[in-house]
Amino acid sequence: MKTNREIDIEKSLETVYTILKHLTPRDREQIAMHSSCLFYPKGRMVFREGETPNHLVCLVSGQVKVYKEGIAGRDWIARMVNSVELLGYRALFGEENYNVSAQTIQDSIICRIEKETVFAIMKKNHNLVFDIMKMLARELGFVHAKTITLTQKHIRGRLAEALLFLEHTYGMEDDFQTLKVKLSREDLASLSNMTTSNAIRTLSAFSIEKLVELDGRKIKLLDKHSLEQISQIG
Repeated sequence: MKTNREIDIEKSLETVYTILKHLTPRDREQIAMHSSCLFYPKGRMVFREGETPNHLVCLVSGQVKVYKEGIAGRDWIARMVNSVELLGYRALFGEENYNVSAQTIQDSIICRIEKETVFAIMKKNHNLVFDIMKMLARELGFVHAKTITLTQKHIRGRLAEALLFLEHTYGMEDDFQTLKVKLSREDLASLSNMTTSNAIRTLSAFSIEKLVELDGRKIKLLDKHSLEQISQIG
């Protein structure tokens, strides 16, 4: 069955199952009956800080930024999510409201599975619980590493690390130098936890030093080795 911009729901759910491993045929039947897969255009909110999670949310395709709303409109990007990944599941399993917001930065497909269905399956499927525990542990490790980066590294080190992170997360175009993701300077600044003006100045400095090449929102990494050194030195 296809709906909403010709979304193939069965194919989308099959993609979700690559994350939710060890599901039984009966588990999959339950998920198919209690889930929805929809097209989200670029710029649409997936969930907002303070909302109560009622579904397990999965990014099937596209790109999403997860961010904390800051003072005076200045946001901090906590994560850049590439498909295929779960979104906001810590709040769901912790039975808390979302403490971050999520918004698409590219046209995306999002699948949502009803909370009650997920919890019922987890009570019977201990292997699924173990898989989710590993996801939470990896995310905790990422948050810990990023906290160290933000507290110990200077502006150049933070921006260099952000650029290398974007390469690791989204990959490169066919030239093996241009980042596949195209962020605004505001989003790049939020990801690096700096002001937009500082991000622009530092990126311009990287361009003058021939570390990167800029073409609008396109960023080409010309000297990854030097960027890695700057990131490590901090």
